[in-house]
Amino acid sequence: MTPEEFAAALRTHQVELSAKQMAQYEQYYQELVTVNEHMNLTAITAKDEVYLKHFYDSLTLAWAYPALQTEPLKMIDVGAGAGFPSLPLKIAFPQLEITIIDALNKRVNFLKDLVTKLGLSNVTIEHARAEEFGAKTAPAREQYDLATARALARLNVLGELTLPFVKVGGVLLAMKGSQAGDELAQAKQAITTLGGKIGEQVDLNLPNGDPRSVIIINKLKKTPMKYPRKPGDPVRKPL
Repeated sequence: MTPEEFAAALRTHQVELSAKQMAQYEQYYQELVTVNEHMNLTAITAKDEVYLKHFYDSLTLAWAYPALQTEPLKMIDVGAGAGFPSLPLKIAFPQLEITIIDALNKRVNFLKDLVTKLGLSNVTIEHARAEEFGAKTAPAREQYDLATARALARLNVLGELTLPFVKVGGVLLAMKGSQAGDELAQAKQAITTLGGKIGEQVDLNLPNGDPRSVIIINKLKKTPMKYPRKPGDPVRKPL
């Protein structure tokens, strides 16, 4: 997917990118591949693959949950790595207010530098573990309209790492591949325990035909104070 094909694909979703936004994506790509030479950010470095499998893939959240395109949502991206999906969304939809947390300081420093170079406002980058950043006394707890994570964990683990951030009435958008159905069945009880309810599963395809699923989980009530458990426990002992 060339940058021109990327822009054309977005137009099919009524998203028209400006020259400035196209330049931001280009600079994002250049920074990603340059830093990736000495830091393991991504295995995907070919330009057409980055535009398809990182930039466009990130924007599928906005096709599944259209409020991302127009509403000034307060969004947290847990374990964002190289900034996916939140920073491609922020470039396309500047009204979003983004918080990114990541446990690796090197990635946090890359993201802070990237956000500065791209000239993005209302983006906060935090060096933190989700279990601590969303703990019962943490100021971030239940403060966000929307949480998301990409390639972080299976859904029952992902719920514990993200739902404590979401305010009642908000949503968790879980990005999954073609195996989403298997995870849904296993995660249903965990999601309920955490105050959520599994809603719609939106199945999408990338322009090359690769399948994607976005699972919308609605936050119906506050997460019990004992969640998230201490660092490592959600992975070692999934709900």
